[in-house]
Amino acid sequence: MIEGDIMNNLELEKMANEIRKDIVTAVHSAKSGHPGGSLSSADIFTYLYFEEMNVDPANPKWEDRDRFVLSKGHVAPGLYSTLAEKGYFPKEDLKTLRHTGSYLQGHPDMKHIPGIDMSSGSLGQGVSVAVGMAAAGKYDKKDYRVYTLTGDGEIQEGQIWEAAMWAGHRKLDNLVVIVDNNNLQIDGSVEDVCSPYPIDKKFEAFNFHVINIDGNDFDQIRAAFKEARETKGMPTAIIAKTVKGKGVSFMENAAGWHGKAPNDEEYEIAMADLEKAGEALCQK
Repeated sequence: MIEGDIMNNLELEKMANEIRKDIVTAVHSAKSGHPGGSLSSADIFTYLYFEEMNVDPANPKWEDRDRFVLSKGHVAPGLYSTLAEKGYFPKEDLKTLRHTGSYLQGHPDMKHIPGIDMSSGSLGQGVSVAVGMAAAGKYDKKDYRVYTLTGDGEIQEGQIWEAAMWAGHRKLDNLVVIVDNNNLQIDGSVEDVCSPYPIDKKFEAFNFHVINIDGNDFDQIRAAFKEARETKGMPTAIIAKTVKGKGVSFMENAAGWHGKAPNDEEYEIAMADLEKAGEALCQK
């Protein structure tokens, strides 16, 4: 750690690479799951839990903690891997993902998993929940902030925009909606399936402060969350352009890896890619 609890970008990159290894390992062990979006979101998860959010793994239900809702709940491997690296539960438990009897289910379960603030998985609902949490914070005069991660395919759901309209109307400046804009969903590119573009203009129309970034660049991620904290009187939407399957050569920008586990041979290639990336980071 640098300067107390502040991590520099190199440390964040190293942590994100470890989280990507955990994602691939967990999905491979489960023989099912969603690696593509988990990998594209890994840098966002890393920054949220190791830099941005005020949370305590030793006290997951701390009343004044910042809240996070994973609206696109199928990328649970990304969130679980981050929580494990943060110390919420043992890393070795990641290998039990989706196994019968495991508390690490295919979608987040707040009743059984430490650090999960809301059970999710039904697409389109997480932003509504996050808006409710943010409103509760305002009513209770609490200082906590609320973050939610949604997908660019997920925002085809109408409930997202009902929630956005209410959040903008209520001026919930303690709310940050992050869109993982990797441009791919299960059936192909989002623009071909049902285009949500321009995403930024839509959120602006619902009275959000909007920031467009490269969601795999820690300089831009850091600046965006700083800007969000400084924005008063309106919620913030961060449109994070990312690479689906980021870090694994054969998964990058491939819709087929939305919800498929690597076999043994593919697992070895993926881990070799990430080991090589980790070695390169150690040379910096």
